[in-house]
Amino acid sequence: MDKLKVGIVGAAGRPSAFLAAFKESGKAALTAACDLNQEALDKALSDVEGVKRYTDYMEMLEKGDLDVVIIGTPMHLHVSQSIDALKKNINVFSEVTAAISIEECKMLLEACKLSRAQYMMGENCNYMKPYMIIQEMVRAGVFGDVFYAEGEYLHDIRELLYKTPWRRKYQFETRGITYGTHSLGPILSWMEGDRVESVCCVGTGRHNLDLKGAPIDGDDSAVMICKTAKGRLIKIRTDLSSPRPYSLNYVLQGTNAAYEGSFQGGGCSRDHVWINGKSAENQWDKLDNYEKKYLPRLWQDFGSKAEASGHGGSDVVIMTDFIDSIYEGRKVPIDIYDSLDMTLPGLVSQESILLEGRWLSVPDPRKW
Repeated sequence: MDKLKVGIVGAAGRPSAFLAAFKESGKAALTAACDLNQEALDKALSDVEGVKRYTDYMEMLEKGDLDVVIIGTPMHLHVSQSIDALKKNINVFSEVTAAISIEECKMLLEACKLSRAQYMMGENCNYMKPYMIIQEMVRAGVFGDVFYAEGEYLHDIRELLYKTPWRRKYQFETRGITYGTHSLGPILSWMEGDRVESVCCVGTGRHNLDLKGAPIDGDDSAVMICKTAKGRLIKIRTDLSSPRPYSLNYVLQGTNAAYEGSFQGGGCSRDHVWINGKSAENQWDKLDNYEKKYLPRLWQDFGSKAEASGHGGSDVVIMTDFIDSIYEGRKVPIDIYDSLDMTLPGLVSQESILLEGRWLSVPDPRKW
């Protein structure tokens, strides 16, 4: 089979990790790229040959002869651009989040049902090495019955308010959890077969100004509490404006083991587990001690080549898994239902916070 022909829209962003994945898999090639900014597009592809360049997305879909399109544009464009590709039976890999409204989720699902192509939301946190090791440990029964988890995405990105002004409305000034899939995604992968059934959400109000001293609407921090269909409890916190180092934090508790992890600014990672009957009393073990036994095959095959890339190597690993799935004709690892299960709780939290934290049901897209 010939290599998959891939196009990227929003290509002036970060195509390098995806190109590394194409090279390692040997199953795909970047053949087209689109960005509104021609100068930025040319700069991003300065070392890449044989790529047709477009400033019009629909023109790229019409003329690019594509098998796959990667959508790396602002959040509010993800659904419309995904639908345009799906209508042409072009497989879609979309950056997070899948949608910015429940109505958009319904539209996206309908387009997937009508298309011969597949859709995957590229939640790269699911593919970070520590979280995939934890997933394998959960599958192996190490944690026993998993019943509680926490996820925090704490990232002061106020500098992006002027570089990418769309973020002010869709990430900062919309109340509730606007960027929660980084936190919720890995947790749901540890709770396979489960989904968030209801949420409540509260916020701190706004205390931080933007970096030019102007006010920002919304909340500095928002906290969402989730109950799952199987009765598990999840706490999600996001904060995009408080002055502090970057930190991506997780907690997982089961009847036989516990995990705490933090991926921090500067690439520092702190991950430890405690296993009943195996770990010393009141003393954590390094997760690294369990890597040899529980590191999944995907990371064994590509991890050493991926670690220099973005997000701890997960950008290369997730794209490799996606490309392999399309090339081999099998179901993508994060399908439309998984993508909506990660996205919908945050959207419902945006309703809950306006109702003073009232518990609200999260729709099950499988019943739409």
